[in-house]
Amino acid sequence: MNELEAFFAGDGPLSKVIPGYLPRAAQVEMACAVRDAVEQERHLIAEAGTGTGKTFAYLVPAILSGRKAIVSTGTKNLQDQLFNNDIPVIRKAMSVPFAAALLKGRSNYLCIYRLGNALNSTLGFSKDDAASLTKIKSWSNRTKSGDVAEMPDVPESDPVWFQATSTADNCLGQDCPDYEKCFLVKARKKAQEADVLVINHHLLCADWSIREIGFGELLPDAEIVIIDEAHQLADTASNFLGITVGARQLSDLAKDTLVEYFKDATDLPELRTACDDLEHQIKDLRLAFGIELKRGEWREIETHPKISSGLSELQEQLQRLTVQLELASVKTKGLESCFKRAEELGHQLRAILEENDGKWIRWYETHKKTFTLSRTPIDIASEFRAFMQQHKATWVFTSATLSVANKFEHFAKSLGLANAEGFSWESPFDYAEQSLFYHPKGLPKPADPNFTRTIVEFALPVLEASRGRAFFLFTSHRALKEAELLLRQKIKYPLLVQGSRPKAILLDEFKRSGNAILLGTASFWEGVDVRGEALSCVIIDKLPFASPSDPVLKARLGAMERQGLNPFFEYQIPAAVIALRQGVGRLIRDVSDRGVLLVCDPRLLKRAYGQMFLDSVPPMRRTRDIEDVRAFFQNEQNA
Repeated sequence: MNELEAFFAGDGPLSKVIPGYLPRAAQVEMACAVRDAVEQERHLIAEAGTGTGKTFAYLVPAILSGRKAIVSTGTKNLQDQLFNNDIPVIRKAMSVPFAAALLKGRSNYLCIYRLGNALNSTLGFSKDDAASLTKIKSWSNRTKSGDVAEMPDVPESDPVWFQATSTADNCLGQDCPDYEKCFLVKARKKAQEADVLVINHHLLCADWSIREIGFGELLPDAEIVIIDEAHQLADTASNFLGITVGARQLSDLAKDTLVEYFKDATDLPELRTACDDLEHQIKDLRLAFGIELKRGEWREIETHPKISSGLSELQEQLQRLTVQLELASVKTKGLESCFKRAEELGHQLRAILEENDGKWIRWYETHKKTFTLSRTPIDIASEFRAFMQQHKATWVFTSATLSVANKFEHFAKSLGLANAEGFSWESPFDYAEQSLFYHPKGLPKPADPNFTRTIVEFALPVLEASRGRAFFLFTSHRALKEAELLLRQKIKYPLLVQGSRPKAILLDEFKRSGNAILLGTASFWEGVDVRGEALSCVIIDKLPFASPSDPVLKARLGAMERQGLNPFFEYQIPAAVIALRQGVGRLIRDVSDRGVLLVCDPRLLKRAYGQMFLDSVPPMRRTRDIEDVRAFFQNEQNA
C-alpha cells in the first residue's frame, strides 16, 4: 500500500480525525488518478458523483506532491467551506506541514481609504447606512483579515459595503495613503507564499482577462491548478473575457468624483456640473429602454432611435466628465484615479458601440433601475487553450456533472481541452433503494398555456405524500410566480419563495421548519446542500433548456450553424442535461437520505433525445404510478 492509499485507509490518518470514517473506493481511485496526472504532468477531467469525497480526493495528492497548487471553486461559499472546514481536517491528519491561503476578489475586502472617505463625506447617508458604516468602522479596528464575510452585523448583500470596499476602477494602488494597512495587499502576500491557494472562478477569470500571459498580477505561479465545480467555468470565463459597461459603474464614477470634488476641487464647478449631467443622462437612458426587464439583442438598440440617441448622448457626457477630470487630476491621487476610470470606461463604451467584428456578441440587459451594455466572445475554447499552454501546470477539472450520457465531449469542447484524460466515479449512494423517479402519465406539453397550472395539480398529491419537505424547481421566474399563487391556495405547508428573502435565510428556514416547500429557479438548482429528512422531494417543471431568445445563446447557435454543426444536439441538449443533473443532485446528499424525484416534462419519453437525459441521471427506480410514491413515503413513516 503506497502513501496515498494508506492515508485514506480504514486505519489511516484520516480515520483518526474524522468520527465514523469509512474508506470509499471511488475516493481512493480519484486521488490516485490526480496523483498520476500530477506526476506525469498531464491534464485530467475527473467526474465524481455526490458523496464520493472529491474535495479530499484532489487536495490530499496535491499537498503530498509538495508542489504549489491553486484550487478554484465555483462560489465564495464553497471557497470558505473548503478553506475553513476541509483543509483544517487534512492539516490535522497530515504529518507534512503546508501553508494554505484564501484569496478573494478585491471587493470582498474592507478598504480603509474608501471607508474613511464615506465617513467624512458631505453627501450624507440614510440613517440605516450611517449606522452600518459606524458598525463597519468599529469592526475595522478588530479584524485581522478585512474579509467582509467575517463581519456579523452588516450582511454582505447590504449595498452600503460599496462605500467601504474598492473595485479595480477606484483602487488607488500603491498611491493610496493607507496602502501599508491594505487588507487586500496582505491577502495577496499570503497568496504568494502559500503552498495551497484557494480562490474562486471569478477571481481566476478576472486575472486571466487582465493579463495575456500566466496568472497576471493577482495569482502566483502554480504547478497544479484544480478547478472544482468545473461545469461552471466556461460561462464565468465568457463573462470575464468580454466587456460590460453598466449604469451602476457610470453612476459610481460620478458619485466618487463628487466626493473628491467636495474634498479638494470646489474651485472647479464645471466638474460638479459634468457629474450631475452624467447622472441625469444615465436615468434618461434607463427610461428610454422601457419598463420591461429583459436581455435583448443589439439590433433592438440600433432600430430604436430614442435609445440610440440616448447612447450617443451618454458617450458625450462621459467624455465631458473625462475632460473635466483630466484638468482636476493634478490636484490629488483620488481625482487622478477618477480620471483614469473615466478614460477606461470611455474606451470600453466605445469598443461596445463600435464593435462589428464577427467574433463578438453585443447585447443589453435592463434591471429595475439600471442597465448594462455587453460585448461577449462567441467562443472561448481557443482563448482558454492558449491560456493553459502559456501557463505550464497540471490542470484538474472536477465536478459531479461533467459528462453527458457518460461522455465528456461537450465539456472538453467548451474549454478547448484536446488532450485531457477523462474518468468518472459513480456516487456511493444506493439510488435504487434510497430514491424513486416518478414521471406520471398525461403530462401537458411544455408549450401548453396551462402547463404550470396543470403540473401543479400533478405535484399536489406528491407534496401531500411527502408532507412538504420539497424543492419545486422552475426554469423561469414567470412559472415560479404562477405556481406560488396556485400553491398558496391549495397547501397547508410553509411556502418559501426565492427572492422574498436572501438565499441563505430561506435555506436556513427550510431546514428548520422540517415540512416546507421551497420554490426556486436557477440559483437553487446547484450549490445547495440540504441533508436529512427536511428535503425528501425534488420537483422539476421542465427540462432546463436555455431560452433560445437569449441574445448570447442565439448568436452562439447561429455561429455553430454557419460551421455546419447541429447546435441543438451539440450544444443545447448537452447543456440542458448537465443542468438537469445538477437539479436532480439536490435530492440525495447522504447515505441515509431518501426521496422522490418528479420531472414534469413529457419530452423525457416522447422525444428521442429524452433518452440522453434518462441515461445521465442516477440509477433510480422509476414509476408512473402515484401509488408507488405514496407507498415510498409510507414505508419511511413505518421504518
